Amino acid sequence: MEYFVIGERELVLGFMLAGVKGQAAFNRREALDAFLHATGQDEFPLSEAERPKVLILTEEVSDMISDEVRAWQMKGKSPLIVEVPPLSGHIPGRKTLEDAIREAVGIQV
Repeated sequence: MEYFVIGERELVLGFMLAGVKGQAAFNRREALDAFLHATGQDEFPLSEAERPKVLILTEEVSDMISDEVRAWQMKGKSPLIVEVPPLSGHIPGRKTLEDAIREAVGIQV
């Protein structure tokens, strides 16, 4: 599995139409369960080969489980975590991908 998405139901369905597996999460418990499964940290862990290479989280899901996401990113392990805005648009005060690239490399995309 290359990609896995966790977010609101409509967004997950959209990704599934493009062939990306995912799981809808409506609260912290559901988000955390899906995250632990995708990263191989749950009761029945996925093997390294079964784990996604890129884990796509909506900003809302990332906020719900921010401590766990940050801890995973600090480990530097696969999957790479990518945040996308929810269908309602960016959460106020969050950097867009374009802002992050501009800040990191100093060029406008």
